[in-house]
Parts: sequence; C-alpha cells; structure tokens
Amino acid sequence: MFDAIEEFNDVIATARASSDPQERAKVKYRKPVGPATMHRIRATLRHALNVAIKQDRLIDFNPAAVVELPTVTRPKGLVWTEERLTRWSADHAANHAAENQRRAGRSVDVVNVYLTTARPSPVMVWTPEQTSAFLAYARRHRLYALYRLIALRGLRRGEAVGLRWPEVSFTAGTIGVNWQITQLGWTPVQGKPKTDASDRVIALDAETVQILKDHHRRQARERLKAGEAWTDSGFVFTDALGRPLHPQHVTDQFYWMCYEAGLPPIRLHDLRHGAASLMLAAGVELKVVQETLGHVSSTFTRDTYTSVYPEVARAAAESTAALLAAPTPPTPSPDGGSDYRGDTPGQAPSSRPVARTGSLLRLAVVPSP
Repeated sequence: MFDAIEEFNDVIATARASSDPQERAKVKYRKPVGPATMHRIRATLRHALNVAIKQDRLIDFNPAAVVELPTVTRPKGLVWTEERLTRWSADHAANHAAENQRRAGRSVDVVNVYLTTARPSPVMVWTPEQTSAFLAYARRHRLYALYRLIALRGLRRGEAVGLRWPEVSFTAGTIGVNWQITQLGWTPVQGKPKTDASDRVIALDAETVQILKDHHRRQARERLKAGEAWTDSGFVFTDALGRPLHPQHVTDQFYWMCYEAGLPPIRLHDLRHGAASLMLAAGVELKVVQETLGHVSSTFTRDTYTSVYPEVARAAAESTAALLAAPTPPTPSPDGGSDYRGDTPGQAPSSRPVARTGSLLRLAVVPSP
C-alpha cells in the first residue's frame, strides 16, 4: 500500500514539473500524500488489524506494526518580514522574466508564476499590516465575509464553505461550526467536522456581525434576481444561484486577490495560522485560541499554529529589559573620589552593598581583620 502511495506521489511530482500544460492540468487539484497522512493511515490499519487478532483470530501477526515510514517534521511557520519579502520579490521577478522568455511572446500565467516562486517556508504568515491590506482589498468581493471569518476567527476552508444560516445568530453574535464541505480529488464532499473539538460555537466581533448581515441582504437580492433558478441550499456562502460553493473556487479566488493586491503569497490555510497568531498577539489566552480554532490540544495550537510577529518580539524584549532597575551610581566624596573604599587593615568595619532587589538595598557588614 505505502509503495503505491509513493508511486502516486511521484506521478503528481512528475506531472507538475512537466513543460506540457496538459500534463500539469491532469494533476492540478491532486495533492501528494504527506508523511503525516501516511502515519495516520498506518495507525488506522494497525488498530483494525489488532482488532482482527484479538477478537476474530483471523491473523496472528500485525504487519502494520513493522512498517517503517519517514519521520513527520512539521514545517515552521515564518512571518513575511521585510527582509524575506525583498528576497522573494527578487526571485519572483527573475522567474517571471524567465517564463516570459520561455513563452516567447505568448501569454504567461502570472498567478502560477506568483505561486510557484519558492518561499522561505511552506507555511508563511502575513504581518497584521499585510492581513489588513488583504481584507481592505477583499472588501469589494462578494465572498468578503468568508475570507474575514478565516482571517480573524480561523475557520478551516471546509468549515467556512459549509457554514449554514441556521447556525448564524445575529442576536448572540456567534456562529456554529457543525458542518463542512471538503474536497476529495475534485469532488466536493459534505459532512461533519473532522473532530469533536471542531464542532464548536465561535464568538464574532460587532463589525463581522454587521458584514454578515450585509452579506445576507446581498444574497436575498441575488435570490430575487435568480427567480425559479435559485437553489435554496441554506448555506451562507453560495454561487449566484444559491448552490454550495466548490472549495477550490474559494482558494482560486483567494490567490487572485493576493496577487492583485500586491501581497506575498500564502496558502488559504495559512490565513488560519495568521488568525491564531493575531489572537495571541492581542493577548487572548491560549485555551481560548485552541477552542476557537477547534483543536483538541492547546499544545498543538501553540506548537503548530502560532508565529511570533517581529514587533511583538521587540516589545517583549523591551518589556523584559524594563524590569531591570538601572544601577545607582556611587556618590562622589568631597575629595573627588568615591564614597566606597575597600576595607584595609586597621580600618573599622564597613558596610558593603551585595545585592539590590527593586528598591531594597541589602548591606553586609564585613569586619576588619
């Protein structure tokens, strides 16, 4: 099985690297199976085979227990700092020029060049200013409310696409996440959230509530315009005829807006990473962040979904340094020297400073020999 998965990954990698657009198109929406997914597959198989051994006595050996898989290393999320953005912009310009030359005057897929230019890490997070710039640009888009929910409340793509009106409470200012639309290959699949912790109620800020109200009114106008062609699906985010959105459409629209807004590229899922970082930077407790994102463990939230913004790191450094009181300089003596003199034979005992804690100065009496 795992050999077949590796072969499947190789087919995708080869097709993506091909110069033939038709070959690349064949795997456009196919994702390689990563190490973490393979570990979950092995765990599921191992559990099922253990049940077969203990209960049904069908086999006496669990082959999944001896399968060796590559180690899972989660990529470290990095913030798009000015330095990283400068280096990426130079690489992007070089790649665009090379693609123009290769195409020899034919049109270039600018978004593909934009997305395929190497980034410092597979997981990149916008700064608060970059996120604000994206939301300002996305405000004109009919799915602005969806992207705002992901950017500020950290919804998964499938959860945002699967949000339904009965789960939206304008009075309480909350949304309930208990349905999602995911993607299997190209086929959209509806179902319950991925874990019990993912089934949750999320509080909204007043501006987001108002934006959802505006979206509801816009959808009502679209319903009137569509007439009998309208599909009463009950979803918050639909196409112009009321049908549920395809998850990939949401991603494609996101990439176009990122490119047109002149922002560095991130994955749509990285917008969720940014939401976690924004919440922690705003002083939200880690437990609240965990429950908002729908994670089982706050440890996973802390280790996987948070990045430290440079300005937050600098503020932390300044706050730490400010806790240290500046040392009090010695008072000059009338002869121009210092009041403090080391003890010498024949002198009386002197008082010597040994420790300073806040405004408390402790003195140690050192007797003369």
